[in-house]
Amino acid sequence: MKTNTRTSRPFRFTNKMKFTLLALLIAGAALGQTKVDFKNLSRVTVENRKAEVVAENGRQVIKLSEAEGDGLAIFNDIEFSSGTIEFDVKGRNQMQASFVGVAFLVQDRSHFDAIYFRPFNFMNADTARRHRAVQYISHPDFPWEKLREQHPGKYEHRVSPVPDPDGWFHAKVVVDGKDVSVYVNNSTSPSLQVTRLTDATTGKVALWTGNGSNGSFANLVITKKK
Repeated sequence: MKTNTRTSRPFRFTNKMKFTLLALLIAGAALGQTKVDFKNLSRVTVENRKAEVVAENGRQVIKLSEAEGDGLAIFNDIEFSSGTIEFDVKGRNQMQASFVGVAFLVQDRSHFDAIYFRPFNFMNADTARRHRAVQYISHPDFPWEKLREQHPGKYEHRVSPVPDPDGWFHAKVVVDGKDVSVYVNNSTSPSLQVTRLTDATTGKVALWTGNGSNGSFANLVITKKK
């Protein structure tokens, strides 16, 4: 019987493979991508909420408590101008009691832009309410009430694909100068596209919950545009 005596050769990087890997590393560094560490809250300023870190299904989750008014968990070490903010978030299907999202270009607890979701409107039987599922605001000058009254339907929209209103979903907020686009659950089509209403060019990033809301957040990744 003839025996196969061929021996395997040790794996070696070719020059082409080395150049490709180096290019990928350089591209990642140029983009300035940061996966935010949720384990340590010592560098997070929490405004009008209590925050706790818990392990859930193998990932670190920041939970913000329920309270009246807006709540923020501001990441002090992150300065953001343009780029992408991605995160997983979970609210609840309770009418007027779940407003969850992210604030950016944060100057202080009262001055920031934000994108947030109303999970209780994701599958609402009222068509008008379904078109109020994701919202842009800019505090303090442009709260949702003013934007809805003066520009109905311009700064809020339905979400597609429609997530489970009681479950986790993925959100991506792309900030390109004054232009903001919002994508849900890895869709290639934006659920909302707006032009920012403030002239702020840089600021902090924060997890955000609205009046009467709690919220859970995970996998926050920030990619800065250079």
